[in-house]
Amino acid sequence: MRTLSLVAIMTSLVAPVSAYAEGDVAAGEEQFNRQCVSCHVIRDADGEVLAGRSAKVGPNLYGLPGMTLGTVEGVRYGDSLVAAGEAGAIWDEETFVAYVQNPTDWLRETLDDRRARSKMAYQVRDEQQARDMYAFIASFTE
Repeated sequence: MRTLSLVAIMTSLVAPVSAYAEGDVAAGEEQFNRQCVSCHVIRDADGEVLAGRSAKVGPNLYGLPGMTLGTVEGVRYGDSLVAAGEAGAIWDEETFVAYVQNPTDWLRETLDDRRARSKMAYQVRDEQQARDMYAFIASFTE
C-alpha cells in the first residue's frame, strides 16, 4: 500500500510536464532557438524573457497549452486563425504539430474553407521537431 501511495505521489509530481507534451524539451529548445526566435518570444507575466529575444512579429508563446487560438492581446492575427479560435480550437500538442507543419492547410481543413490563410509562412518539416518544440514551449506553462 505504501509503495502504491509513493508511486501515486511521484506520478502526480511528474504529470504536469508529461500531460502537455511527448517531445524532448532540450531538442525543442534547440529548434526554438533556430526557427522561432525571429518572430516569437516566451515572456512571463512579469515581463521577463524566458526564451527567445524580444521579437514582436508573432505572439508571446508563454502558457500556450490550452490557450484558444488567436487570443493573445495586442497581436494582429489573420482572420482565419481568429475564426479557428472562435470555433473552439485550442493549442494542444496535436493542433500545434499540425499547424506548424503547414499552417495554411491546417486552417483550410479545420475551417473547411479553401480560402483560409495563415500569416505564418514558416513550416516545420519534421513532425518530431514540431513535437520537441511544443514540449519546450509547454515547459513554460504553469
